[in-house]
Amino acid sequence: MVLTDINFSTYPAWHRWDPAAWLRVSGPDALSFLQGQCSQDLRPLREGGAAATYGLWLSLKGKVVGDSFVLRGAEPDEFWVGSYFTPAATLLARLEAFLIADEVTLEDQTSAWTGLSLLSTVHEGPAAGPDAFRFPGRRLAAGNVEWVGRREVAAALLPPPGRELDAAQMKLLRLDAGIPAIPEEFGPADLPQEAGLEGVAVSFQKGCYLGQEVMARLKAMGQVRRQLWRVAGEGALPPAPGTPLRGAEDRLAGEVRSAAADGRGGWIGLAMISLLHAPPDGRLLLPGDTQPSVRRSPAL
Repeated sequence: MVLTDINFSTYPAWHRWDPAAWLRVSGPDALSFLQGQCSQDLRPLREGGAAATYGLWLSLKGKVVGDSFVLRGAEPDEFWVGSYFTPAATLLARLEAFLIADEVTLEDQTSAWTGLSLLSTVHEGPAAGPDAFRFPGRRLAAGNVEWVGRREVAAALLPPPGRELDAAQMKLLRLDAGIPAIPEEFGPADLPQEAGLEGVAVSFQKGCYLGQEVMARLKAMGQVRRQLWRVAGEGALPPAPGTPLRGAEDRLAGEVRSAAADGRGGWIGLAMISLLHAPPDGRLLLPGDTQPSVRRSPAL
C-alpha cells in the first residue's frame, strides 16, 4: 500500500507527525498475549477482520499507563502497537513486565516510521501493507484518517495538497474535541471512566486482561468521583498545567491539565474536576480571581 491509495481531494488539511511509539509484536502467541494486556477486544484483528483498533494499557488498579492503536500487520502473527503520545519505552516496559512464557518478540521500530494525519469527516477504510498503514485516527471529535509509513516511503512522496497544520493547531483541535494526550494530560493517576474512555477504548465483553476487575467493578457501581472537563477562559495567556481551580464554596475543585490559546483572545483546555466540589453552573475560579473566570465549555 502506498499513500496514493488515498483520495486527497477529500482532505482539506493535514498534519505531519512522528509517532511516540511504533512497536512490532510478532510470534505465534502475539495476538493472545496482546489480548490479555489491552483493554480493548483485539479478536477482530484476526485475519479477515478489522485492521486496527484503539485501546488502553492499564495497571492492576485500572489506572491508565498508556494508550495506542493496535494494528494487524502484513505478515501472519504480526501486529503493531502505535501511539501519538505514549513513549515507546513506557509501552515496552508495560508489555515486557508480563511477557513470561509467551512466544512473542517485541521490537521498537519507532524511529523508522512517520505519519500524516488527514483531517476530514470523510473516512476511507483501514488498510495495511509491509511499508504503510491507513486507519481511523483520534484527532477530531468526528475522527480523521491516519497514514503511517516507513520514512523512506514517505520521503519519496510529494506533500499532499490542502493546508498543513502545525503542532499548536493540532493541539487546539484535540483540546476542543476533549481528547487528552496520554499519559501527559491523563495517565497513571486516572481511571478511563474519568475521561469517558470506557466507551471507545474498553471492552466489557472480552475475557480477562490487566485491570479488567476494576473496569467491571466501576461499570457495576456506575459513577466515578472525578471527571475530565473541557474548559474555557478569557485572556490570551493560558494557565499552566497543574493550576488549581476553585468551585463551590471556594473549595478546591480540581486542576488544569492542559490549555492553549484559542486565537480569539481566550483559551480552551482540559481540567480534572472533583464532582463533589463541581459548581452546578460549571463556572470556576483561577488563583487570585474573585469572580468565576473559567467555565465548562461546549465545542467551539
